[in-house]
Amino acid sequence: MGHSQAAQVLVASNRGPVAYRPADDGTLTAHRGGGGLVSGLSAIGPETDALWVCAALGEGDRRAATATDDGRLDPGDTAGQRVRMLTVDPAVHADAYNGIANSVLWFVHHMLYQTPLEPVFDAAFRRRWAAYETYNRAFAEALAEDAAPRAAVLVQDYHLALVPGMLRALRPDLRIGHFSHTPWAPPDYFRLLPDDIAGQLLTGMLGADRLGFLTHRWAGAFADCCADRLPGGTGGTAIGVHGLGADGEFLRGRARTPDVDERLTALREQIGLAPDGRPRRTVVRVDRTELSKNIVRGLLAFRHLLTERPEWRGHVVHLAFAYPSRQDLAVYRDYTAEVARLADEINSEFGRGDWTPVVLHLKDDFARSLAAYRLADVALVNPIRDGMNLVAKEIPVVSEEGCSLVLSREAGAHEELGELSFTVNPYDVVGTADALHRALSQPPTERAERSARLAEAATALPPARWFLDQLHALEALD
Repeated sequence: MGHSQAAQVLVASNRGPVAYRPADDGTLTAHRGGGGLVSGLSAIGPETDALWVCAALGEGDRRAATATDDGRLDPGDTAGQRVRMLTVDPAVHADAYNGIANSVLWFVHHMLYQTPLEPVFDAAFRRRWAAYETYNRAFAEALAEDAAPRAAVLVQDYHLALVPGMLRALRPDLRIGHFSHTPWAPPDYFRLLPDDIAGQLLTGMLGADRLGFLTHRWAGAFADCCADRLPGGTGGTAIGVHGLGADGEFLRGRARTPDVDERLTALREQIGLAPDGRPRRTVVRVDRTELSKNIVRGLLAFRHLLTERPEWRGHVVHLAFAYPSRQDLAVYRDYTAEVARLADEINSEFGRGDWTPVVLHLKDDFARSLAAYRLADVALVNPIRDGMNLVAKEIPVVSEEGCSLVLSREAGAHEELGELSFTVNPYDVVGTADALHRALSQPPTERAERSARLAEAATALPPARWFLDQLHALEALD
């Protein structure tokens, strides 16, 4: 407790609520982030002594953090929030973040490995794992330093799975929570990890008083892994489920701003009119080019729809927004290239002068995404595996005429929205094409009624309440 302004509530995450970018003249500009954590921490009110601990992720962040008192950012840059940005050695962060979190833990929980060839847990892996330990320890030490007695600490996600146990050893008085934003692997897949690493991950998380998951399925999988690997199972750690919802008020307001209207006009021009003179129907997907999002099979399903259901040719456009992700990893660059190649192939096979079947955008543009939401007749959300998938919740909230939802049974959102959706096996291209046909064929009144019910379910647990529910549950523990 070395700092004079000890915090009563602390949030720890790899990425913080602000990022710094160098301008052309070398000065730094702060860019505020969004998402559930930002909304949630704002919801507790200024009267609560709260602190967000995060990592400096780029050169701009590192410059900003090193220019302050131990990484404590100027509140003017953070909308008044107290933020401490840690300057972990860039090589350590790279090994922990890309080498372990994104290349091992993400792959395990999303079951992405091609097991005849990977994973290979060799000496290089052990070196990267040591960096992951170092990275987690830096967070644990910072939290221990800044937490008031009996403070509540909410640790976020797989990047910081070891923090609860490390922090418990340093500050046994604290009330510690950890929330997993990803799926959790079932025991048979979790066994891919070396035994000691698997045990370290589980016991690290069980250092928390309470663990949170997005669905009952992921919480159950964690408990099953503990029962499989640890003599005492989950021990005395409480487990809760909090299914993060869409921020309906923000989305509806932001979707009606001039920049979104401008992009809506541009998209309508790209989509054009069907042969009967009516606006073409739209199948919308908005994703990062993340391997688990299953964009390639979605495109294959759309191609199968056009092949087997020729009545849709010229009458439907697939708005596919696939924003590049983790391009510092070769497998992600290759995947992004395959998405672009397949979209071009479909357009070459079926397109004609006045109709481009797949309108693909690879440059991230939030306003354009919201414009596509407004136009959506069908939302395609077909991940191989996903902790929640907020896009499945956001599109029905914003869609102007109401949309049908084609939803993978492997998305966490399926636990809440499955009964109102056209459920698909994400590996079944033919089945997904059939679901697209049924969704496109849904009568307008039925589609609008079901879309309204989807939007109601999607906004039932908005980000602020999602965060506060976890905080109150943690504070209520003895």
